[in-house]
Amino acid sequence: MAVPLLDLHRQYSALKEEMDKAVLDVLEHGRFILGPEVQKLEGEIAQLCGVPYGIGVASGTDALLIALRAAGVEPGDEVVTSDFSFFASAGVVSRLGAKPVFLDIEPDTFNLDPTLLEAAITSKTKAIVPVHLFGQVADMDPIMEIADKHGLPVIEDAAQAIGSEYKGRKAGSIGHFGCFSFYPSKNLGGAGDGGMIVTADESYADLCRSLRAHGEKPKYYHRTVGYNSRLDTMQAAMLLVKLPHLQNWSEARIRHAHEYTHAFAGLEGLTTPTIKEYSTFHIFNQYTLLSPHRDRIVKGLAERKIGHCIYYPLAFDRQECFADLGYKAENFPVSNRLAREVFSIPIFPELTGDEQQEVIDAIKSLAAA
Repeated sequence: MAVPLLDLHRQYSALKEEMDKAVLDVLEHGRFILGPEVQKLEGEIAQLCGVPYGIGVASGTDALLIALRAAGVEPGDEVVTSDFSFFASAGVVSRLGAKPVFLDIEPDTFNLDPTLLEAAITSKTKAIVPVHLFGQVADMDPIMEIADKHGLPVIEDAAQAIGSEYKGRKAGSIGHFGCFSFYPSKNLGGAGDGGMIVTADESYADLCRSLRAHGEKPKYYHRTVGYNSRLDTMQAAMLLVKLPHLQNWSEARIRHAHEYTHAFAGLEGLTTPTIKEYSTFHIFNQYTLLSPHRDRIVKGLAERKIGHCIYYPLAFDRQECFADLGYKAENFPVSNRLAREVFSIPIFPELTGDEQQEVIDAIKSLAAA
């Protein structure tokens, strides 16, 4: 049986009537840029996170970029972040002319290792960007303690973690900024790119709103050069239809994750995800396994037409575009080992029991080969 890594058509089919009406409503009122649906979604995402302000932008990447700009990052500054993530986490730093300073990761959470953080801070450090990879929030208490000690803003890269919790606090609400992506594969995904910044600071929110619209305030008066990065009204309308289902969808992912973890317990050469005690709600944007036999296993999955993906095959310190930074692989032993061993398998909410069993049987067979 073929099993997809993700099937967005199933989600659309379940919500088709509401989704179609939402799109048609926008076409009828014609407020395609920062229309009422954008404002409503900003309020609802902010409420979900437990903060007062939400700012819709064109992508999760732009959310990070604009938050860093609002935090005051300039050319020549340094920004500390994880060595293992989607490229945007580091790319936005370079786009601002700043230097990304990479930290190795924890072997069980895939997140930035906070015990390495303080030693990485210099007089040039301007911000810290922890990444909540695959839906589990990074260990934020020690990160915030060090950030506060040095007077540094923290931008949470929560692109994969909307609704996740750390000690009961929502992802995105712990640092000075929280940045989300509505890329279609996310737990709350649109029909294209989209993103959101959340913050509890009114001045930060005001600056982010200005930066997303060419730096203008009021209209046609520009205090700085910003970006053309506004969340489309059409995307916001569709996301508003999906938002009430987010909790149930995340809970379905958690059930699938528990089923996988139980089924794979004791398999030699296969490591299942760890849920830390501080992770009070891990939303499993991805279910990521580790195996020193990764390449053989994924080859077998491909032959069986079972969806899978390697997130991510190359750590930042090994990326060609960062070669001039002079990083050495031996300084990032965990991230570089994990890059050779990680692979993710289907966990989307609509995955059927028969499909999941097909995946389980395949993994068991391939891991034992």
